[in-house]
Amino acid sequence: MLLHHYRFEPDTTLYDLDLFRTELAGSRSPIAPFKAALRELQTRLDEQFRSGADIRDLVRGRAWYLDQLLAIAWAQHNWPDEGVALVAVGGYGRGELHPHSDIDLLLLLEHDDDTPYREPLSAFITFLWDIGLEIGHSVRSLNDCEREAEADVTVITNLLESRLIAGPENLRQKMRERLSAEHIWPADRFFEAKWQEQIARHYRYNNSEYHLEPNLKSSPGGLRDIQMIGWVAKRHFGTEHYADIVANGFMNDAELRILSQGQAFLWQVRYTLHMLTGRAEDRLLFDHQRTIAEMFGFRDTPERLAVEQFMKRYYRHVTALAGLNDMLLQHFDEVILRGKEALETVKLNERFETKGGYIQVRSRNLFRERPAAMLELFLLMAKHPEIEGVRADTIRLIRDHRHQIDDHYREDPRHQRLFMSILRAPGNVPRQLRRMNRYGILGKYLPEFGRAVGLMQHDLFHIYTVDAHTLRLLKFIHGFRKSDAKDEFPVAANLIHQLPKMDLLWIAGLFHDVGKGRGGDHSEIGARDVEHFCHRHHVSQHDTNLLRWLVEHHLLMSMTAQKRDISDPDVIRDFALTVRDETRLDYLYVLTVADINATNPTLWNGWRASLLRQLHAETKRALRRGLKNPPERDDWVRETRTEARSLLQTVGVDSAQIDHLWESLGEDYFLQYAPSEIVWQTQGILAHQPSDLPLVLISAPTVDMAEGGTKVFIHTRSVDDLFAATAAAMEQLGLSIHDARIATSHNDWTLNTFIVLDHYGQPIRDPEHIKEMHRHLVEELDDPEDYPEIVTRHTPRQLKHFKVPTEVVIEQDPANERTLLELTAPDRPGLLARVGRIFMEQDIALSAAKIATLGERVEDVFFITTKAGEPLTDPERQQQLRERLIEVLGV
Repeated sequence: MLLHHYRFEPDTTLYDLDLFRTELAGSRSPIAPFKAALRELQTRLDEQFRSGADIRDLVRGRAWYLDQLLAIAWAQHNWPDEGVALVAVGGYGRGELHPHSDIDLLLLLEHDDDTPYREPLSAFITFLWDIGLEIGHSVRSLNDCEREAEADVTVITNLLESRLIAGPENLRQKMRERLSAEHIWPADRFFEAKWQEQIARHYRYNNSEYHLEPNLKSSPGGLRDIQMIGWVAKRHFGTEHYADIVANGFMNDAELRILSQGQAFLWQVRYTLHMLTGRAEDRLLFDHQRTIAEMFGFRDTPERLAVEQFMKRYYRHVTALAGLNDMLLQHFDEVILRGKEALETVKLNERFETKGGYIQVRSRNLFRERPAAMLELFLLMAKHPEIEGVRADTIRLIRDHRHQIDDHYREDPRHQRLFMSILRAPGNVPRQLRRMNRYGILGKYLPEFGRAVGLMQHDLFHIYTVDAHTLRLLKFIHGFRKSDAKDEFPVAANLIHQLPKMDLLWIAGLFHDVGKGRGGDHSEIGARDVEHFCHRHHVSQHDTNLLRWLVEHHLLMSMTAQKRDISDPDVIRDFALTVRDETRLDYLYVLTVADINATNPTLWNGWRASLLRQLHAETKRALRRGLKNPPERDDWVRETRTEARSLLQTVGVDSAQIDHLWESLGEDYFLQYAPSEIVWQTQGILAHQPSDLPLVLISAPTVDMAEGGTKVFIHTRSVDDLFAATAAAMEQLGLSIHDARIATSHNDWTLNTFIVLDHYGQPIRDPEHIKEMHRHLVEELDDPEDYPEIVTRHTPRQLKHFKVPTEVVIEQDPANERTLLELTAPDRPGLLARVGRIFMEQDIALSAAKIATLGERVEDVFFITTKAGEPLTDPERQQQLRERLIEVLGV
């Protein structure tokens, strides 16, 4: 399919074909001249590409020159008669060839008997391989073409796009007649099959244009979506040009520009990928994104990396193409599949009606005469969940009139009331917001959100653009309202029905990340934006204060849970002082859970869930007790000991044994652990004595312990390098450490507890697997002399192509008389073991750790002291530790 504003004219000066024929005639073997011609042709095309030549001329020019060379090669072979032809099909048949695209060829026979042609066909195909062409070929008779095309829609699709390269044209025409819609695959059947094919393809990419490493051909909004429009139009109209779609009213000039510009951009990227990789590469991998961004002229700015600017341009193009594809295919559906159906029309009001379940305007002048109707349409869909979608003609009218949404439109109280009514509708509000975003209305009405459309962050943690992440967050919040959410999100599913106003959650979700990419703290920028929104939309001051606080502090709960010791009463009290009341806490919890799940599907696991659940419960308890009446540490210790002792006596443990053991543990032990955990550990230690082997207790999550990971408790003599050896041994088991509490009793025995998950982010529950873990850890930790060797053995892990600077922040935690060390570094095999060795070298004692792997990097927090148990306050020692960590982990 050709775009009607472009006509390809081959540049015959690019390569001298007459000179080639002369060289070919004087050569003893044709292989060398053909190879040289292909190399020279590609070199010149690449030079033109780097010089900024029109990508359409290059892609079609390569196909044209290859036509000429293949025709010359065809003439070099002896064909017995006119019963065979060389036909370009597929992408090559469309006249499109990138540097390493497959060259799809059909060797078309008039009759089924291929005996007379076997020898020259074999020789011709072998010759093409010998000269280095990547060909995809088939040998078919006319009967074969008809039979195979009837059986497989992909075959008919491939053969629809055909051009004669050599041989009799009438043979190709006979094939076209047999494959016409009058004979096989009528337009409605073809369209239905191709639509189902696209649905399956989009499903493989999660029905989203927003992928970290998109496929230029197959991802939604990619080249296949453009081709899809052409295939359906070709079958329905029998046309070779998009101009005919415009002429038939199925597409307008503005949409043709979107198609043309999107295709040109994707072709530029694809050509660059092929040139860089030297192969037919259609995946826009991280390895290439930075290089392509630089080649396209993007440069880093203080606000945004060049690669992020380039990918924003990519996402904007494919989003526009995906939306156009949706609209045009729906239009085809209405005309081709449902055109003869008697569709029921239901009047909604004077402005809108539904036809066949899809909403449409009752007057084509509606949006011009009454711009408010562009918002009213989405409000009606929110109020009528039975409406399946928007009819294609109305989608086009929305797109044609959305330019009217300007500052004057946004300041109109009528429009503000309509938008707030959408947010306050009882149904699936996120679905309407997604539709508004798809049709370009949301970003127009909320310019703050519009600036975030297509904005990505170049890392493995944020796997969606800001707008896609935001809409996913809102979808998760809506999901918490469903009955089946109680299984996976029990706390959120309970709280969601207790929150006073759902519209406040939608607003907080919409604004929580809009400040990204604008320089400065995105939470503070978003807080200012949401406050401006509230004033414009006459939101009460109470609700405005809540929304500003939620946006400004939307990361607070996850950061506290993952980076602070939430077993410390002071941490809970500090968090509660920031939150101030239970309503804020509940809103923040729901927003946080949705935010984590919408950022990256791999982030949410039982361990993170348990941390947030614990933080929410402890904070609610502190708020109900009153912030002016925090529990004394002595009271906390006393209550924990009393409850644990009662439980132990219930199962028959001797009080004297309990007292003897607990005397050596210290008060901090009873602050760190719940009574049920203390019972578990006490029983294990008493039963294990007097063995010299390390005690290793392993427990999968249980209801009463409420943990989201597998707990490993290690009780052994405290020796140097134990943490490093333990971390290495766990890595050898394929386990990831997510939390560590490192403690030593007064008589130098360890009380080390680790929370671990498997490589899928799940706790280990299988008894046999737990037995293997126990055996391996006891075996590895029984002899301290082996620790240095253990630390050097690591389980390999795939590393991504990212430059993550190693950063070390050292702060004091005076309330607990210890130092907090925050480490950001590239994820790598054996990282915790290396950190442990550095602590040993620097005479550092570790009391606790919070381990967080975020895509390609880790953000770990370690609570440390000197070996004497003092905070690390000496600036010189701090600098030595910082430099050593950067030296070892930054390579």
